[in-house]
Amino acid sequence: MRNILEMENISISFGGVEVLHDVSFNVRRGEIHSLIGENGAGKSTLMKIISGVYIPDRGTIRKDGAQIRFHGPLDAFAHKIGIVHQELSIAGNLTVAQNMLVGREPVNKLGFINDKKLLEIAERELRELGISLDPSVKAGTLSVGMQQVVEIAKVLAKDIDLLIMDEPTSSLSEREIAHLFSLLRSIREKRDLTVIFISHKLSEVMELSDRATALRDGSMVGTVERQDMSIDKLISMMIGRELDYNDILLSSKAPGETILSARGLCAGKKFCDISFDLHPHEILGVFGLIGAGRTETILAMIGMEHLESGEVLYGGQKVSFRSPRQAVRSGIYYVTENRKEMGLFLTKSLTDNVAASSIKDYEKTFGVLDFRAMETIGREYIQKLNIQPPHLHKNAVNFSGGNQQKILLAKSLATKPKVLIVDEPTRGVDIGAKTMIHKILRQLAEEGMAILMISSELPEILKLSDRVLVMHEGEQKGIVANRGLEEKDVMTIAFNKEAGNE
Repeated sequence: MRNILEMENISISFGGVEVLHDVSFNVRRGEIHSLIGENGAGKSTLMKIISGVYIPDRGTIRKDGAQIRFHGPLDAFAHKIGIVHQELSIAGNLTVAQNMLVGREPVNKLGFINDKKLLEIAERELRELGISLDPSVKAGTLSVGMQQVVEIAKVLAKDIDLLIMDEPTSSLSEREIAHLFSLLRSIREKRDLTVIFISHKLSEVMELSDRATALRDGSMVGTVERQDMSIDKLISMMIGRELDYNDILLSSKAPGETILSARGLCAGKKFCDISFDLHPHEILGVFGLIGAGRTETILAMIGMEHLESGEVLYGGQKVSFRSPRQAVRSGIYYVTENRKEMGLFLTKSLTDNVAASSIKDYEKTFGVLDFRAMETIGREYIQKLNIQPPHLHKNAVNFSGGNQQKILLAKSLATKPKVLIVDEPTRGVDIGAKTMIHKILRQLAEEGMAILMISSELPEILKLSDRVLVMHEGEQKGIVANRGLEEKDVMTIAFNKEAGNE
């Protein structure tokens, strides 16, 4: 099978630091080729070179055997190369058709957009791709999974034969991921499409890939064929060391007295009749597919969303938090799943972010901040959480995803919480960072913290949770102790009509 893309000795530097070192990479026509590596390995940088966003300092790129050089993304499109970035660029207030045909809208004789023709073209292109979707609906009304499909359709509509997908499943449910994979396979057959797929989820790489290539610290490690793939092999290629990723991390201590309780919590159709207890020394996992009402329940408990009925008990006393800030002051901290938009100040330093939620602790006379004390707390969590690089004044946006997640965790721990609520704590981080975050959470629980962990990743739930609260479509289906639980056990509880408890 001939190569559609060949890259030889690609190197690029930013600020005098070389982030890709003589990388050579090839992709066969018609294959799904996964690119793996830890955060900061250079995967996205390499893809941005292929898609024309970055121009390499040196190296050669060939497409279908002919040498090419890009000066921008339009040059890449001209050579039938398109990219779907991790962050969606869908305009929610526009229709599916308007999103798909932006920049190439059909116009009438007067130069106005022909809306009827616009819908006809979008409908035809969706049909040709095998996508069942009304092009007249507003994109903002669609699920994240369907918005991802629209993003793909928008790129494929430009007649490309090489599609790059950067972490396309990080915000999708299992059902949406299955639909996306089915769509990719179907389009590949219909269009002779080649796909470069970037993912931290090695189970996805195993399921989807014909081949996988690993980068480590900006250098090429190697490529493995499908028949030679295994999770252990991929991990070894990515990180160059053994990793106890599959170890189960359950409590070695008896739980303490109940610290946080929910009793019959309801909020319309979002969730109803949710009840549980949380104890020091334990991690209570909350599992459910997207739309189960997990996050909404917790946000209502800490005053961020409306609670219609039920009660929350903290330390044995009934409480009614009016805001998350009030919950933080009481010792309950919620770590959001959306670190970039809701969790971190991306243009602020590591020090500023770590101290942000406990800033009152660093105020001196007349409200002047004690920057030396802020730097001390920053150093403390750099060491405790192994944040890399260990730069106090580096802006959060310039850290890798895994280290951004550690900064977000440090921001919460600096408030000295008694209860830590983590929502999708390892979303979008590589397997090495994920393993470290898991160990950090277990260590915090061992030291006496009560942790409530929301996750849609069943392996993560089973690895860390001492007990599992299972939700489905706003209902509590059961709470079960993690005594040899398997994935099928949890899914059976989720879809059973009768709720079962431990």
